[in-house]
Amino acid sequence: MHEMSLVHGVLDILEDSARKQGFARVKTVWLEIGALAGVDPEAIRFCFDAVTRDTLADGAELDIIPVPGQAWCMQCCQAVTIAARTQPCPRCGGYRLQVTGGEEMRVRELQVEPI
Repeated sequence: MHEMSLVHGVLDILEDSARKQGFARVKTVWLEIGALAGVDPEAIRFCFDAVTRDTLADGAELDIIPVPGQAWCMQCCQAVTIAARTQPCPRCGGYRLQVTGGEEMRVRELQVEPI
């Protein structure tokens, strides 16, 4: 389950931000997850609760923001939204797609409690 290591990375970001910005506790984490990132949001939720136990984010709310997959169709020369890499272009049915977005997973915003 690679989601566990991803959440450890998120916790590292939270701890680093706390040191740099001087806050004591994280109350809410907004996490963007792209449709093409290969990440299961429910597994992230489960891992987040386990990994953040007894840390500055213990009990924090996790708000997952889905980011749609984006691609450029080289056949019809249009930007399109896709749900999977193997999906054809929704406009022309072609498979010559270059992914342009929706692969990311990033901490978008934090709600914190000052020291």
